[in-house]
Amino acid sequence: MNPQVQDIVRHGYLWLFLAALLERLGLPLLMTPLMVAAGAVAGLGDLNLIAIIAVAVVACEIGDLVWYELGRHEGSSVLRLLCKISLEPDSCVRRSEDAFARHTNSSLIFSKFVPGVGRLAGPVAGMTGMARERFLLLNAVGSLLWTAGFALLGYIPAKKLPIDLLLERTAGWLFILLVAAIAGNVVGKYVQRRRFIRSLRVSRMTVDELKAAIDRGEQPFIVDLRHSLEFLVNPRTVSTAVRISPDELPLRHAEIPRDREVVLYCTCPSEATSAKVAMELKKIGITRVRPLMGGLQAWESQGYPMDDFYHEEEAKAAS
Repeated sequence: MNPQVQDIVRHGYLWLFLAALLERLGLPLLMTPLMVAAGAVAGLGDLNLIAIIAVAVVACEIGDLVWYELGRHEGSSVLRLLCKISLEPDSCVRRSEDAFARHTNSSLIFSKFVPGVGRLAGPVAGMTGMARERFLLLNAVGSLLWTAGFALLGYIPAKKLPIDLLLERTAGWLFILLVAAIAGNVVGKYVQRRRFIRSLRVSRMTVDELKAAIDRGEQPFIVDLRHSLEFLVNPRTVSTAVRISPDELPLRHAEIPRDREVVLYCTCPSEATSAKVAMELKKIGITRVRPLMGGLQAWESQGYPMDDFYHEEEAKAAS
């Protein structure tokens, strides 16, 4: 074997790692044919296929994490940097944000297969506030599919393996990876939900703060989330509150303003209903949401103004 070729094979993993990392950081390197070539070298027995895929995935994770952090801290200016070669950079940014908002998970998993888009998913994920753990998991799945797919394009012909034999050999690993991805996604969503609930507890508004905001004329939008039957027990509400049941949100969320602070209250322990509704509102773009600490009882105990629940509405609730 030629000494130069031997040197490339000897340091193949290092070269592949550097090339994949630099490509993800923004250098115009042709990684697709490089992955196919690396797969072919593995098929000839000079490199290990699993090691090739692992090295490339790690490099992609590091490079994409850099763009994720830049998007998280620098916002749309990073997208504009990436889109500046486009004839319509503003449209490029807007299309990227819209596509990611509609297809959050699939955008990260399949973006590397779309030329000119793969590098945009990371900064958009950072801009939208996606949890770092979830980003790394979904991005790793996408990197794995991309690197394995093109490496196998070179590996299979070089190894002269029939496709049915290859599937038989890899079926167990594919099943394990699928189960791990599903489990990781479930755990990631659970952790994200618990973190969001904790953040809501930290950002809760006290009844004194709410009363002061009303007195200053800030007009926070107050939502009474109690079930209609609860009004039969205590028909009064916080002054100026709008009564919206959590079940009515899909039909009435348009009534909630996006440019004012939204205060939610209920009568359940630890404001659980308020936390759940806050999560639903965040999904539809209403982010200025704060549960009222202590709920209706805390407001009532301070003797702050309350509105009466009129008899005709009470009869309607009872029915």
